Amino acid sequence: MTERPTSTSTGRAPLRSVSERPVPRGTGAVDRPSAEKVREAVSDAAASAGAGVLGAGEVLYPGGDEGMTPIAEEAARAARVLHPEDHRMPRPSERRIITVANQKGGVGKTTSAVNLAAALSLHGARVLVVDLDPQGNASTALGVDHRSGTPSIYEVLLGEMTIDEAAAVCERSPDLLCVPATIDLAGAEIELVSMLNRESRLKNALTTEALDRLDVDYVIIDCPPSLGLLTLNAMVAAPEVLIPIQCEYYALEGLSQLLNNIALVQSHLNPGLHVSTILLTMYDGRTKLADQVTTEVRNHFGEVVLRTVIPRSVKVSEAPGFGQTVLTYDPGSRGAMSYLDAAREVAARTRRRTESAEGVR
Repeated sequence: MTERPTSTSTGRAPLRSVSERPVPRGTGAVDRPSAEKVREAVSDAAASAGAGVLGAGEVLYPGGDEGMTPIAEEAARAARVLHPEDHRMPRPSERRIITVANQKGGVGKTTSAVNLAAALSLHGARVLVVDLDPQGNASTALGVDHRSGTPSIYEVLLGEMTIDEAAAVCERSPDLLCVPATIDLAGAEIELVSMLNRESRLKNALTTEALDRLDVDYVIIDCPPSLGLLTLNAMVAAPEVLIPIQCEYYALEGLSQLLNNIALVQSHLNPGLHVSTILLTMYDGRTKLADQVTTEVRNHFGEVVLRTVIPRSVKVSEAPGFGQTVLTYDPGSRGAMSYLDAAREVAARTRRRTESAEGVR
């Protein structure tokens, strides 16, 4: 029987068995670990290597001046979120109550409220989100049940329940709490009309004793896209207003009306109310319009505008569908890093009173 030629006799490399042959990409034959395990492993490696992040997408490796792959960039960004012990934010000297308001819909109001809250809670603070929008989108993004009959802000406004009794802890962060909004809140404005002190119902609910029992550093109130009684309650209850502004022309049209309402509330109901922060959202660097809006807002409002700009991001839009914020859904994404940087700026700011309020009139 004739022997088969070997690599020695023919000069060719020995044939490999099927199990040794490389598997073509895209065949699905490779048993890959889950995306979450990969992200954790890459993030751990980046943290061990000492990777640091300068901004949303600006990654710095110590001692290295070579370009990085997209995977390395995402690893460095995710490490900053997944290893908060290296990037903890300062806790405020006193509790801060911030209303996130803009009567125009679709400007990233709820998205900004929940992601800023998540970033603060992941990095050393304890945060309570009050969902004051009958649509309940903030409750959905935080994975909190808000079906009809669930203890919610509706019962709190009617005086049937205290704020700490209605608060629920978010599953993905023990330091992030939420008072959900149910569909019952849709009729609250009509019911509140006949009530005494209807514009101060939320303020009366956010008592020092109730918030002390929750032990929170921040209270972030997500308002509906209107200037009705619910938004008025939020402005009376909080000394600070955070205004998200979409980087498009239409977002600027209703801004003057919002500022006029804030001035009216300041004059008659809440003298301490002021615009402490303006956050530019949905920035698209491919368009000149985004740059023009950004420049115009910064020139007019000055230091009230955060340096961080939130870019348009598919991951930010996908996250609520999974009952998550973008910081837990995809911590290495540019959207997550941008909100983390914005939260760091918010945490570093002191509560500016008269100067800031006069500067935005």
